[in-house]
Amino acid sequence: MKLFLHQTVPAMPVQMEGAVGCRIRRLIGPEDGANRFIMRLFELDPGGHTPHHQHDYEHEVFVLEGIGQVVDGQQQVHPLQPGTVVFVPPNETHQFRNTGSGLLRFLCLIPHQATQPTQDLGCR
Repeated sequence: MKLFLHQTVPAMPVQMEGAVGCRIRRLIGPEDGANRFIMRLFELDPGGHTPHHQHDYEHEVFVLEGIGQVVDGQQQVHPLQPGTVVFVPPNETHQFRNTGSGLLRFLCLIPHQATQPTQDLGCR
């Protein structure tokens, strides 16, 4: 078992082109013995967003704090608030945006296979 406070993991800027005011903390991954999933915490500043992108693996997202939007592959905009759950299927274009005045924070789980830096929004 591993137990720690999330603040002990450095928040790294997302390195993908198109990311603005977006940081990621890789909380649990293969280096911790997690063989199936990677847990990441995203923090978006007011007006910040992830790149508008897609990849060949799914996301499971849970919004912890803040107000925002997620844009899907059909360019439909869906509201986000604490408690919102989002499933992004493989190969669906998506973008998370902070539309509120405070921090937008969400957990994002991805499969273990998505460990290449270019597939993990530039965070190792």
